[in-house]
Amino acid sequence: MIRSLTGRVVLVTVATAVVAVIVTALVAVPVAVRGQNAQLRTELVEKSAVAVELLADERQPARERIVRSLRQDGIEVFLIRRGVVDHPGLPDRVVQRVAGGTLVDTRAGGKLVVGRPLSGVNSGVVLTRDAATGIALRVLGSVWIALLAGLLGGVLAGALLARVIVRPFRLAASAAGKLSAGDRSVRISRRGPDEAAELADAFNQLAAALQTSEGRERDFLLSVSHELRTPLATIRGYAEALADGVMDAEKAAPTMIAEAERLDRLISDLLVLSRLEAADLPLDIVAVDLTELIRAAGDAWRARWPALTLELPDHPVVVRTDPVRIRQVIDGLCENALRVVPAGRPLVLAVRDETPVGGRDEAPVGGRDEAAMGAHDAATVEVRDGGPGLTDDDLAVAFERGALNRKYRGVRKVGSGLGLALAARLVTRLGGRITAGHAPEGGAMFTVRLPY
Repeated sequence: MIRSLTGRVVLVTVATAVVAVIVTALVAVPVAVRGQNAQLRTELVEKSAVAVELLADERQPARERIVRSLRQDGIEVFLIRRGVVDHPGLPDRVVQRVAGGTLVDTRAGGKLVVGRPLSGVNSGVVLTRDAATGIALRVLGSVWIALLAGLLGGVLAGALLARVIVRPFRLAASAAGKLSAGDRSVRISRRGPDEAAELADAFNQLAAALQTSEGRERDFLLSVSHELRTPLATIRGYAEALADGVMDAEKAAPTMIAEAERLDRLISDLLVLSRLEAADLPLDIVAVDLTELIRAAGDAWRARWPALTLELPDHPVVVRTDPVRIRQVIDGLCENALRVVPAGRPLVLAVRDETPVGGRDEAPVGGRDEAAMGAHDAATVEVRDGGPGLTDDDLAVAFERGALNRKYRGVRKVGSGLGLALAARLVTRLGGRITAGHAPEGGAMFTVRLPY
């Protein structure tokens, strides 16, 4: 079995050439036979007209010579006098028609027959000759030459065609090898047919996306390494102070515990995020009353932020989701907000039983689209704050890992860069949708829509 594309293209072109030669031969043989017989019949008709003029008079001195000349050309001459043919060899029906004064142009017994009546009573001249034979054999005998030429032409055409077709694949394979070797700048030229250009575009887009993704991954790892290094440095410093006896355990312990908890949260977020991307995070989907869940979250966070307010409906809003994961999302959004909200500014947790229409300043991530999750089949949870908020450009990248961390590091307090990415992936896994926008309180607003 031929496995290479080049071999298959050559095989197809050779087979096409062979079929074309055979079809041409099958068509050419009957056409050639008919053409040859038509030519012979035309000559026979012309000679019959001349023969009638020359043989009309039996006393014509050249009569015997004319007959011999026609016979030398393969034409048999029959004379009919008073309804009787001069020698056997003609069908009776031909003799009767010519003797009756009818012009005959027919074929009988593999012979072409042309007869013309003479001026005498029941008289006439009939010329016959063999129909064309052997033409089919001659045509078929020459087919092998055309077949050989077709094979050679098919091989050459197939090789050239295969080279043109295979070239984009070989270029893509070579570029893919360079890409896998670490060269992210490799690109493929768009020369060639439309399909080759489409292949080049797809490869170039893949290479560009991979280059961008690796750049973001590198920046993210740098950010995470910085976040890991900070609590480790603090713990190490306090541990050395304890070892040197310059600080007592009562003062060092709270700081070391806080930094260890911070480090633990960061590692936990990394593990959850990696499991979400691998789609193996277990979920416990049950009926959940969002009103009660957000009320409990508000009670817990109000101890830390007295300015927190709740906007809850006076009836249960029940959805099927994982309450632990939703609480994790809400806690993460509150943690992000309180990191930058000035003291005394509002933090609002709200629940609504219909989906508000999103404005132009919202950046959606994941879940079902707005048409699929309309105003009457989704519950909404909002986390709004009165902090510095986000710009329109921030909304577009709010849920990308480390995007806001890289932008605001050194400008205002930032987290690990994982919180919003983790929240977006959790909501998506739960079949919901999360958006970032501008809050009426002046800060940021994060809206989580969950299907009933």
